[in-house]
Amino acid sequence: MKNLKYFFGLSAIFMASSVNAQQTDLDLLVDDLLVLADGFASPAAESAAYQATAGWFTSAKSLEKWKVDVSLHANAIFVPSSKKEYSLNNNDFGIIQFVGEDRGLLPTAFGKDSEFQFQGSRNIVIEESDNVPLPAGTEIPISTFNAIDGIDKGALAYPFAQVSVGLPLNTQIGFRALPALDIDGSEFSTYGVGLKHSLSQYFGRRRARQDDLEVAAIVAYDIFDVKYAFDPVDVPNILQLNQIDVNAGVWMAEIMASKRYESFEIFGALGAAQSDFEYEFGGSGLGLRLVNNEISRLNDSQAQFKGDIGFNLYFNSFKVSTMATAGKYVNLNVGLHFLL
Repeated sequence: MKNLKYFFGLSAIFMASSVNAQQTDLDLLVDDLLVLADGFASPAAESAAYQATAGWFTSAKSLEKWKVDVSLHANAIFVPSSKKEYSLNNNDFGIIQFVGEDRGLLPTAFGKDSEFQFQGSRNIVIEESDNVPLPAGTEIPISTFNAIDGIDKGALAYPFAQVSVGLPLNTQIGFRALPALDIDGSEFSTYGVGLKHSLSQYFGRRRARQDDLEVAAIVAYDIFDVKYAFDPVDVPNILQLNQIDVNAGVWMAEIMASKRYESFEIFGALGAAQSDFEYEFGGSGLGLRLVNNEISRLNDSQAQFKGDIGFNLYFNSFKVSTMATAGKYVNLNVGLHFLL
């Protein structure tokens, strides 16, 4: 996700005099709120790539043609301490400032409650160009308001269901879905499709032994949406925020290898995920539309490398899979698969 401070920093360097002349007090406040929004929401958006791409396939060997794997997965992402807080100081803002401090460590969406407060360095004067339902010249004080509190979670867990079908040409397709589900104040939903194709069949004359090393290529696309609710943050007369909605469209491509030893199979994969992020705040007030309009113009894409490792235990008519995904975050996926 683009660093909003970097964006505004470039604006200040290349267009300082003209931008300052054109920006109204309300524009400056919106910019400041976006700086807070970026620090708060970026780790949540970044983690979506790991949550959305976990558990797609747990073996490089494709299902036999028209065979079906129906599975239920439990997914959990673990948040490192470095993703729970971020640093700001008064120089990062245009019209607000810390109360009683010149800098502070603020919580991200995953962090704890914050004791920091903000206030305006002066009143906002409404201008005609602000396009808000208030007369030009109206003065609004920026009263003291609290920093956004995080949800205080070191791990986030949720379930989803998946169905995979064996296709011709040693190919397998999978579909997953989770309608909106609220867990501890966070609402998760995900939908996606994944495709796996055996590469082992091209390595000379393919053998049919069950314990052969298998290699496959995987591509998948997921729509992952998560809403984090937090205690309302009220900027009196201007804005109230109570939720951040992170929506990501995630492409994944990776190479997987697996080897089976009777009822035990080990697998590993390396690949990359490309995420397109959109996010917005829920709440009310005349500043909400302005804040969300600015955020929508700064939606971004991000590529991340990831590695998966795991194992399967096979039984007569089902198997149990485990997968750990490592990168900037660690994600654990456990699945119960019924083979039909």
